[in-house]
Amino acid sequence: MAIQIGDRLPDATLRQFKAGGVQTVSLADLAKGKKIVLFAVPGAFTPTCHEKHLPGFLQHAGEIKAKGVAAILCVAVNDPFVLSAWSKAVEAEGKIEILSDGNGEFTKAIGLDFDGSAAGLGTRSKRYAMIAEDGKVTALMVEDVPSQAEKSSAASILAAL
Repeated sequence: MAIQIGDRLPDATLRQFKAGGVQTVSLADLAKGKKIVLFAVPGAFTPTCHEKHLPGFLQHAGEIKAKGVAAILCVAVNDPFVLSAWSKAVEAEGKIEILSDGNGEFTKAIGLDFDGSAAGLGTRSKRYAMIAEDGKVTALMVEDVPSQAEKSSAASILAAL
C-alpha cells in the first residue's frame, strides 16, 4: 500500500556524492522537527524530469522556503554519481538537495515504485511531491502518468503550503 497523508516517512538511508565521496543521508534526520518538501522523479536527465518537473522547484525554491520549509529534497532511483552530475548541470546547490535511492529501497517502502522494464529503465519511482512536518506526511500529490508533472509541480506544492 502506498504512503498516505497522515503516515510517517520511513527511516531511510539515501546517498549523495560530495567532494569527500559518497555520503549517506538519513531521511529521519532531515525531517526531524522540520517542514520539508520531498519530490521524486523517475530519472535524472529524462525529458519531463529535466525540462518540466525539476525546473519548477528550482524556480520557486525561494518562495517555497519562505513558507517555512526547511529543505526541498528531490529523490530519484539513480546512482549518486549521476545525481551529482544532474545537480551540477541544473545548478541546484543551495536550492534543492538531490538524493539517490539507487536501489529503490525508500521508493518501495513508501509504495511509489513502478516497473519501467518495458522501456529498459528497471524499477523507478512514480512522480510525486509531498509535504512532511516532523516526518509526518501532510500533503501528497502523485501523478497518474509518469510523463506528466502537473499534480506534483512546484505550483501545486505552493498552493498546498
